[in-house]
Amino acid sequence: MAFEPDIPPIQVHLCVKGGKEAIAFYEKAFDAVETFEQLADDGVRVLHANLAMFGSEVMLHDEFPEIGADVLSPLSRGGAGMTVNINLKLPGEVDQAVERAVAAGAEITMEPDDVFWGARYGRIRDPFGHVWAFNAPLGNAALGTAAEDRT
Repeated sequence: MAFEPDIPPIQVHLCVKGGKEAIAFYEKAFDAVETFEQLADDGVRVLHANLAMFGSEVMLHDEFPEIGADVLSPLSRGGAGMTVNINLKLPGEVDQAVERAVAAGAEITMEPDDVFWGARYGRIRDPFGHVWAFNAPLGNAALGTAAEDRT
């Protein structure tokens, strides 16, 4: 299967209740930029939107239960079924991302901390039920394998 060069091979496509509100939240919390939006025939629900964020793209749409129940928001399903993991470059960016999301209305589900796999990691749940994790490598010194220890 061939892909266009600017289309990533894997993309997140979020289902939410309240598409317009979700777009506004992601713009505030994650500095997302909406690059496309199409409303449904009802003129209220988001049929499809593209959001540029974290150097990639997330797609989003409102629930359409009248079409089928295979894709519903975490709020309708009683919780998220997956975590969207964002890999950042610096450990401090994890704390900043979590703080910004919380200021926009998210809830911390795991405080940022240095974890066993050698990263700074924290997790939030957004107001639409989606779980986002932020991860950044700590570097060799933080893992106890500083260059001077390896010589």
